[in-house]
Amino acid sequence: MAKRNALVIVANRLPVDQITAEDGTQSWQRSPGGLVTALEPVVAKHGGTWVGWAGSTGMAPAPFTLDNLSLHPVPLTAQDITEYYEGFSNGTLWPLYHDAAATPKYHRRWWDRYVEVNHRFAQAAADVAAEGAVVWVQDYQLQLVPAILRKRRPDLRIGFFLHIPFPPVELFSQLPSRTQLLEGLLGADLLGFQHPDGAHNFLRLANYLCGYETDRTGVIVDDRRVRAEAFPISIDFAQIDKLAQDPNVLARAAQIREELGNPRQVILGVDRLDYIKGIEKRLKAFRELLDDGDISVGDTVLVQVATPSRERVEHYQELREEIEREVGRINGEFSELGTPAVHYLRQSYDIAELAALYRAADVMLVTPLRDGMNLVAKEYVSARPDLGGTLVLSEFTGASSELTGAFLVNPYDIDGMKRIIIQALRTDPTEGKARMSAMRERVAHHDVTMWAAEFLTALHEQTRPPEPLPGPLVPLASAQDVWVVCDYDGTLSPFVDDPTRALPAPGAYSALMELASLPHTQVALATGRPAAVVRGLLGLTPDDPVSVLGMHGFEIDASLGEPLSLTDEQQKLREQVRAHTITTLEDLGVPFVQRPLEEKDGAVVYVEDKPNSVAVHVRRLDPAQRENVLMAISNGPALHEGLAVTPGDMVLEMAVTQVSKGDAMNLLRKNAPDAHFLVLGDDVTDIDAFATLQSEDVAVIVDRRLPDMLTAARRGTLRPAVAERLTPLAIAHLSAAVTVPDPAAAVALLKRFASARAQELEK
Repeated sequence: MAKRNALVIVANRLPVDQITAEDGTQSWQRSPGGLVTALEPVVAKHGGTWVGWAGSTGMAPAPFTLDNLSLHPVPLTAQDITEYYEGFSNGTLWPLYHDAAATPKYHRRWWDRYVEVNHRFAQAAADVAAEGAVVWVQDYQLQLVPAILRKRRPDLRIGFFLHIPFPPVELFSQLPSRTQLLEGLLGADLLGFQHPDGAHNFLRLANYLCGYETDRTGVIVDDRRVRAEAFPISIDFAQIDKLAQDPNVLARAAQIREELGNPRQVILGVDRLDYIKGIEKRLKAFRELLDDGDISVGDTVLVQVATPSRERVEHYQELREEIEREVGRINGEFSELGTPAVHYLRQSYDIAELAALYRAADVMLVTPLRDGMNLVAKEYVSARPDLGGTLVLSEFTGASSELTGAFLVNPYDIDGMKRIIIQALRTDPTEGKARMSAMRERVAHHDVTMWAAEFLTALHEQTRPPEPLPGPLVPLASAQDVWVVCDYDGTLSPFVDDPTRALPAPGAYSALMELASLPHTQVALATGRPAAVVRGLLGLTPDDPVSVLGMHGFEIDASLGEPLSLTDEQQKLREQVRAHTITTLEDLGVPFVQRPLEEKDGAVVYVEDKPNSVAVHVRRLDPAQRENVLMAISNGPALHEGLAVTPGDMVLEMAVTQVSKGDAMNLLRKNAPDAHFLVLGDDVTDIDAFATLQSEDVAVIVDRRLPDMLTAARRGTLRPAVAERLTPLAIAHLSAAVTVPDPAAAVALLKRFASARAQELEK
């Protein structure tokens, strides 16, 4: 009998490849890829099992373990491969889900085989799942598994993630088996998509084709609620970032440029050989640039890596021939002796060689006609710690909504693509570094680990019995207009040694977006950090309906009022304070850094230079050192006239503007005088926000220091700078506040409030 586990991953392929040595012996090795990187730690931590095909036809190998991964192979026959995988999965679903980039083919025998194989995978998952286990099904090949599994094992908690786009009603409705596929997916508790459009398309179809009641985030099926939401996948940023700085990789990157003839600029494309990747249109644009004289051979070279893919499928055979003809045409017309215009490489490369190619490339072309995410774009960004290179990215990728520093292009518009390529080639280095820095920050903070954690956290929340909403929040859920205002550090993000690595608790972004999508509900972040930093940490895009008031309200969204700026005197004062702070730390003999902390830095002070302040972080010091440093700063730089000094959790901030979160709250209330406010905070600076609350408003304390402050206030033992903030009104609100233990609980509370408010607004 198969061993039963609390977590089961179900995917078309196992995360391993079988290797045959020269002596004929066979062994297994882990496959490369983002999915393996994301899920392997989760499976290992929970003692889980991965269910999938082992890669060869016939009898499946017996279950085995490799590198802490428990693997349960599912058998596939040659006919299964032809009809289930190459047929319905990649001849029908793949082109249809990618906006019919090729003509989908419909054969009843393909569908019948797809159903049969999905039953086989579902049974394998049922055999290895423990009572009440989590089963996470992956991708378009297995869309019937959730419903089949639910019928066989109703005790399970079932999640499904689609790695490719989910099509709109007009395309999906072409499928003869459309209703059966939808019903299959609706067997899950949580459906994850790469982009909000995918979730929206699914919910529309569940209502349009199946007649189920839907709302913004879910669908009611019998007595269950199925949640559909975007969880954009990512990569292992740290692995690629480290690899890209390896001396061997850097040497290989230099060698690649030399082998290319040391051109002034290298353009790179790295794709699977697939018709959705737009390689042929990219080649056409490059040929026309050469023909127009905008670029020249020897000066600019294109390297196109095309990894072989599904070579037995007819569409892919035709595509290969078309691309190879176009490469031959370009090289025949424009190449010089010993200097080809296009270097075409139809082969696979390991991640080290790819990292070297990324470091060697000046411009990266990622121009698919349609793509669920496209991780190559994120790999290129991760491989550029030098902040060099520019990314040209199709607007029809999931990555385009995250990598806002890329040059976006419509891959169907050849003239537009030519203009963008020239713009990328001629980018000012300063602008290019700023673009790359912003993209790297996004990918670094939203890597594969966060993706997996956010999905599994959401699945647990979806399947556990709902907790009642705390009493004070019940009337707020039905109020006519509501503002939800959150602090960031300690409230939505756990405290860490390096404040630049303070990632949000899993689900924080989706909780904010769920609230912001509700009618008569506004969401804002009031933080001591610069607004751009918080937006980057949370992954907020310019289009997201969440206001960010940075620097305690010094930075505000233009929609809320006139942005503030420093006077010349204030600029001068900030520089004086920063210089005095550095001198004070040098006199103390305490090591410090003035750039984002790194793990190797050890016990140091981090001096953060903000737009309107200087902040001294002492989190990495031992308690005695912390007190000495804070006392020295308080009795030195903090005494400059005209400063607003704010003590925080192991940080002291010296601002040259007299702006507080109370001012930020007053600004919000000015814009919405009749609204009720729900305010979440955890630290001293949040007291100013709590002090502005009115009787109908509610404070939520993320339980860290404020309860201790209340006790100290009653005893009269608070420092004066803190005591001044604890007005009678502030104390009253803090005494009556709802408390939660940590940021994860704060996120869960926001989600419960969003759900309760959605129900109230629909009445």
